[in-house]
Amino acid sequence: MASLLSDLRYTIRTLVKAPAFAIAAIAALTLGIGANTAIFSVLNAVLLKPLSAPEPDRVVFFMNTSPQGSGPAASPAKFAHWRQQTSVVEQASAFNNNVLNYTGGDSVEQFRGGRVSAEFFRLFGAPVFRGRTFSEEEDRPRGGTVAVLSHGLWTRRFGSDPAIVGRAITLGNESYTVIGILGPAFDVEDWWGGPPPEIWIPFQLDRNSTDQGHYFRSAARLKAGVTIEQANARLKASADEFRSRFPNSIGKNQAFGVERVQDVLVRNVRTTLFVLAGAVGFVLLIACANVANLLLVRATGRRREIAIRAAIGAGRGRIMRQLLTESVVLSLAGGVLGMVLGVAGIRALLSINTAGLPRIGRDGALVAMDVRVLAFAIGVSLATGIIFGLIPALHAARADLTSTLKESAGRSGTGFRQNKARSVLVVVEVALALILLVGSALLIRTSLALRAVDPGFNPSNVLTMRMSVSSPQFVKADAVERLVRTGVERLRGVPGVEMASATCCVPLEGGYGLPFIIAGRPLKDAPSHGGGGWLTVSPGYFEVFRIAMKRGRSFTDRDDAQGPPVVIINESFAKQFLKDGDPLAERLIIGKSFMREFASEQPRQIVGVASDVRDGGLNRDPQPAMYVPQAQIPDAANALNVRLTPIAWVVRTRMSPYAASATVQEQLRQVTGLPVSDVRSMEDVVSRSVSRQQFNMLLMTVFASSALLLAAIGIYGLMAYSVEQRTQEIGIRLALGANTGDVRRMVIRQGMRLAVVGLMIGLASSFGLARVIANLLFGVTPRDPLVFTAAPLLLAAVAFIGVYLPARRAVRVDPVIALRAE
Repeated sequence: MASLLSDLRYTIRTLVKAPAFAIAAIAALTLGIGANTAIFSVLNAVLLKPLSAPEPDRVVFFMNTSPQGSGPAASPAKFAHWRQQTSVVEQASAFNNNVLNYTGGDSVEQFRGGRVSAEFFRLFGAPVFRGRTFSEEEDRPRGGTVAVLSHGLWTRRFGSDPAIVGRAITLGNESYTVIGILGPAFDVEDWWGGPPPEIWIPFQLDRNSTDQGHYFRSAARLKAGVTIEQANARLKASADEFRSRFPNSIGKNQAFGVERVQDVLVRNVRTTLFVLAGAVGFVLLIACANVANLLLVRATGRRREIAIRAAIGAGRGRIMRQLLTESVVLSLAGGVLGMVLGVAGIRALLSINTAGLPRIGRDGALVAMDVRVLAFAIGVSLATGIIFGLIPALHAARADLTSTLKESAGRSGTGFRQNKARSVLVVVEVALALILLVGSALLIRTSLALRAVDPGFNPSNVLTMRMSVSSPQFVKADAVERLVRTGVERLRGVPGVEMASATCCVPLEGGYGLPFIIAGRPLKDAPSHGGGGWLTVSPGYFEVFRIAMKRGRSFTDRDDAQGPPVVIINESFAKQFLKDGDPLAERLIIGKSFMREFASEQPRQIVGVASDVRDGGLNRDPQPAMYVPQAQIPDAANALNVRLTPIAWVVRTRMSPYAASATVQEQLRQVTGLPVSDVRSMEDVVSRSVSRQQFNMLLMTVFASSALLLAAIGIYGLMAYSVEQRTQEIGIRLALGANTGDVRRMVIRQGMRLAVVGLMIGLASSFGLARVIANLLFGVTPRDPLVFTAAPLLLAAVAFIGVYLPARRAVRVDPVIALRAE
C-alpha cells in the first residue's frame, strides 16, 4: 500500500509538471468515456432495468403470432379466451388509455385516463397509498362507476385531500366514486408506451364476449414453474379451440403465444441501441490509441529516467506498475468528467428529442446515474487505463539499459522504423474512424431520403388538436356529428382559417384496421377479402391535408346519416383488391360479422379513390385504407370509438398554425364547452415520426466527427514527433543538397502510407458494419457508392492535412542549427 501511495504521489507530481500532456490525454478520455457512459445510461434504462413489477421475468404479453411476426393487440373475445388458460397464466389483465374530461371543476379539464381490468394493479405491483383498487364485481359490465387516482393527480388537482377517497367526481358528465389513490412510485412507470394515466377506471369487459375488435393490450403472469416455452405450447394449442368456436376470427397460419413485456417493449429499438453502443466503443478505442501514442512519446522522452531507475534497483514490474499508475490516474480523471458530462449531455439531448425510445420517461427523466451506470463508468475507466497504458509500459520496461544510458540526447538515430507501435495505433485510429464515417454517412443519407419522401399530404400550415368526447351524451353517432358540424362551421369563420375538419386519426399517428367483404364476390376459404385501415373523417378532411382525389369525389355535407352509405379508398387499396375492375362500381361491407359494433353495417358504395398517405411512417410503403364519413358510422361503433380515442380537429391556416392556435382553441371551447389537448402543427407530427432516425443520425454524426478529429490529431502527433526526432537527419539531407520538395514528399509519403493502410482496413470492415445497420436505413443501399467513395476521400483529406503540417515544418529546418543540436 505504501508503494502504491508513493506511485500515486509521484504520478500527480509528474502530471502537474506536464500540464499540456495531462490536459490533452484527459480531454480525449473524457470524450471517449463520456460518450460510452451516455449510451450505456440509455441502454441501462431501456434494456437492463427490470420492469417495476413483482417477478418481472414472469410478466408477459399475450401475442397474436403468424409466420409474418407477432403483435400484442387483443380483442374482447381473445382476452376472454386467454384468461381461461389458467394452467399456464394467472392475473390476466386488459388495459388501454384514453383522455377523460373532468367536469367537476369551474371549467372542463382533461385527464389522461387508463381503462384496466381488476387484476391489473396486482399484476404490475401498483402500490396503494389510500383506499383500494377495483374488485372483480366492479370490473364486470355495469359493475359501477368507480375510479382510482394516481398520486400525482391527487396531489396536483385535489390538493392531497385524504377525504377524496369515497367522494364522487364527475368525468364526462358522469359521476365516479374515488375508491383509491396509488403510491407515487407508480406515476413514473414508462412501460405504458407514453405518459402514464392520471386516473384509472375499470374496463368492464364481458367474459362471454364474441367481439373480435382489437383495441387494447393484455398481459398476465406465468404461473410458478411454467416456462415461456410451456406457455407458448399451451396457447398455440388453444388457438385451434378458439378457431373452432369463432370460425371467421383467425387464419389457419395464425396462433397465440406469450412474450415477456420487457422484450416486446424494446424489440424495435434493441438493434439501434447496440449499434450506437458499438459506435461509441470505437470512439473510446480511438481515444485510447491517441492517449497510448501520447504515452509512447512521453515514455521515449523519459528513457534515461527509466534507465536510471532500473540501474539503481527498480525491477521491470516496478517500472511497469509506475507507468500503469499514471495511465489509470489519467483514465479515472477522464472517467469522472466523462461520467458527469455524458449523463448530463444525453439527458439534455433526450429533453429535445426522445426518439420514441421506451422506458426513458418524460424528456428522458428515467435516464439517470445509478449503481449500474456508476459501475460501468468506473469499470470502463479502469479497463481503459490498463489497455492504453499497457503498450507504453511494456515498451518502456523492455528498453536496453546499457544502450539507453550511453545514448546522447541526439536524435539522429530515431527514425520512422522505430515508431512501429505508434504507427500501428494510428492505422487502427484511421480504420475505426472510417467505419464510423461510413455509418454516419449512411444514416445522413437515410435522413435526407426521409425528408424527400412525399407523405401523400401537405403538412404545412396545418394545426391539429384532440378533444375527448367519451361522455354518455356522445354515444350516438349523430351527437358527435352535430358537435363536429358546429365546430367546423365556427372554425371556418375564424380569420386566417382556410379549411377545417375532424377525424379519428391524424396521419402518421396510427389508427384502426378492419376486414372487409367486396359485395357480390365469393369468399375463398377466408372470412373476408382482406383488411385495411379504417378512418372516420368529416367533410373537408382531404382538403385540409390536400390529399389528391385520383378518381371520383370527396365527401360533402350530403354524406350524412340520411344519405346512402359511402366510402373512399386509397390507391393501394384499389391496386391490391380492385385492380381488375372499376373501383367506383364496387361496394364494401366493412367489419360486419367481425365485430358486433358493426352488425348493422350496410354495403358502402365506393365514391372516390384518394392518393396514398404513408400512415404507417415515412419509411413504410402506404397500406390499403378506407375512409368513412363520421356521420355514417353505426352507433355501436361510434360508442366504442369515442370511448377509445379522442376526436382530432385538423385546421388549415393561411398563417403559421401556432399563430392561430389560441383563437382556434378558444372558438372550440366556446362552441363545444370542451377543452383540447395535444395541440401541434402537422409539421411537428411529421418531424416526430422520424425522430428516431434523426436521433440515430445525430449521435452517429457526433461520434464520427469525434473519431475524425481524434484520428487527425493522432496522425499529426505521430508525424510531428517523427519530424522532431529526425531533425538531424533532415538537416544533413538539406546540407547535402536535398531539395525541400523531396523532404516534404518524404514526410507526406510516410504519413499517408499509414493513412492508406488504415483506409483499406476500414473500408473492408465498413461493408460488415453496413450489413449490421441495414434495418436502420431507408432510401439508400448498405453499399451506397457515394458513401463508400466520399467517406474515404474525406478522411484521406483530413489525414493529408495532419501530415502536411509537419511536412511543412520539416522543410523549414535550418541545417546549421540541426547539425549543432545534440
